[in-house]
Amino acid sequence: MRARGEIRGQFAHIIDMVPTVLDVLGIEAPATIRGVTQSPLHGVSFAHTFDDAGAASCHRTQYYEMLGHRAIDHDGWRAVCPWPGPSFEEAERPFGTPITMADLDDLDAHHWELYHVDEDIAETKNLAQEHRSKLIEMIALWYVEAGKYDVMPIDGSVLQRIMTERPQITENRTSYTFRSGTQAMPAAVAPRLLNRPHSVTADVEIPPGGAQGVLISQGTNAGGWSLYVKDNHLHYAHNFVQRALHHVVSGESLPEGRHALRFEPTGAPDMTHGKGAPGRAQLYIDGRLVGQSDMPVTTPIAVNPGGMACGANPGSAVTPDYHAPFHFTGTLHSVTVDLSGDLIVDAESEMRMHMARQ
Repeated sequence: MRARGEIRGQFAHIIDMVPTVLDVLGIEAPATIRGVTQSPLHGVSFAHTFDDAGAASCHRTQYYEMLGHRAIDHDGWRAVCPWPGPSFEEAERPFGTPITMADLDDLDAHHWELYHVDEDIAETKNLAQEHRSKLIEMIALWYVEAGKYDVMPIDGSVLQRIMTERPQITENRTSYTFRSGTQAMPAAVAPRLLNRPHSVTADVEIPPGGAQGVLISQGTNAGGWSLYVKDNHLHYAHNFVQRALHHVVSGESLPEGRHALRFEPTGAPDMTHGKGAPGRAQLYIDGRLVGQSDMPVTTPIAVNPGGMACGANPGSAVTPDYHAPFHFTGTLHSVTVDLSGDLIVDAESEMRMHMARQ
């Protein structure tokens, strides 16, 4: 877990470059833009090192916080407060457990660790008891930095934060149309199909002799789903985070000509037990039900890596039923994803979404 602090420290140097560039160019950051007060630029300039390669860094303090796990570096010392425990194995609670006020009081009183990293870079000796006053100083400094950079409140939850819909600059949409051969769409901007009623309809032409390949897919062999044609039959596969593979195939072959091939799931969400939206996967050819199968579980939170691609499955294959990229060999005019069903969220997540849009 502490390795994340090291990663945060590396990104801090990138953040520092912003004030450095402004210093070199002689640009003063505006206090307001169109009447809106701007937040001050974060980071510490290293422009002085351009004239003196041996100059000492002015970056003396670096705070860190991620999902409740906290740390602070200052003048060769590091204080660390792990959450939910020193390691996942030693933690008495699962990763992603929310932090209550009682938890926070207990953490600050008993669970901060202290390391003199100038002499112990591997953090092998916890000096919290021997240097209690230094530890208290470092904890106080963490809260100063946390207040300065809007870290509060400390939030250790994971599931709730991942499921919360992020604010978008575009209006909500219920229909997306994709064309074959376009770039894969990252999960952050792709239609969110998980835990909501939806349908996926492909407008295709099957040539004489048949066709095969992916119509649309999202994800990789680490998890995801794919609607595809193989052996002249329509297929849908759902890879549940590499733990299970659920598959449905049409009971009849695809005839030549232009057809609408559709997939849609049915079922109520079961988020409490981590089952996503279990139900029945159904396949249609020109509106006729041609295949169905029960799915006891679907991906509940996110497809990651989660690129969505039309006409192929780039990267590693969602299902071992084919070899990626498995381009569709017929004519794929378009694929329409319909999301007119309501998104399934809990009340807390919905409140977070509305607050984020204010």
